[in-house]
Amino acid sequence: MSAIDPQPHSPEAWDERYGDEPMWSGQPNEALVREVGSMTPGTALDVGCGEGADAIWLARRGWAVDAIDVSAKALARAEQGAEQEGVDVSWRQHGLEDLPADTAYDLVSAFYPALMRADGSVIDILLDAVAEGGTLLVVHHAHVDRARALEHGFDPDDYVRHEDVLAALNPTDWTIEQAGESGRTAPEGPGAHHHTDLVLRASRKVTA
Repeated sequence: MSAIDPQPHSPEAWDERYGDEPMWSGQPNEALVREVGSMTPGTALDVGCGEGADAIWLARRGWAVDAIDVSAKALARAEQGAEQEGVDVSWRQHGLEDLPADTAYDLVSAFYPALMRADGSVIDILLDAVAEGGTLLVVHHAHVDRARALEHGFDPDDYVRHEDVLAALNPTDWTIEQAGESGRTAPEGPGAHHHTDLVLRASRKVTA
């Protein structure tokens, strides 16, 4: 990588990855449909929303959705998709670390998040974004091949892992409702070689 190349987690790098054609299938993630489909709609935050399929699916079902991503290119496609579906989503170009501290949601979802581990503070931000009585849904790929990831410019050890989020859930404040592997039907395109998810769903307890 030359000195002028974008950093692998920068907005410019993500725009390069998204290229000139849609990257994803346009369909919501299976785990989102399964885990959230029966929930009563409220407010939702889609972390790393990409081209917006999950956020659009939520909005169609009555959720008031804020969707964040660092890629302007992905968000432009997401906004276009929402217009075609006739739904309103608040698309915001920033990372989770720039989420206002006083913001909390009934649902916070993060699918295959590229959250830098750093000092761990991003996990605190993720958890703090869930309102009392709200739900956290975080899904990672299971059985990640580190060598293959490195070939594509990602070191999995640099990013927040499933076990990092799980370890941060204090049982005093959280009820873990689901934590384990689940099969997925992988569409064509990036990530098609992943056939198993690590699904974490937890609810934030209401303080007395």
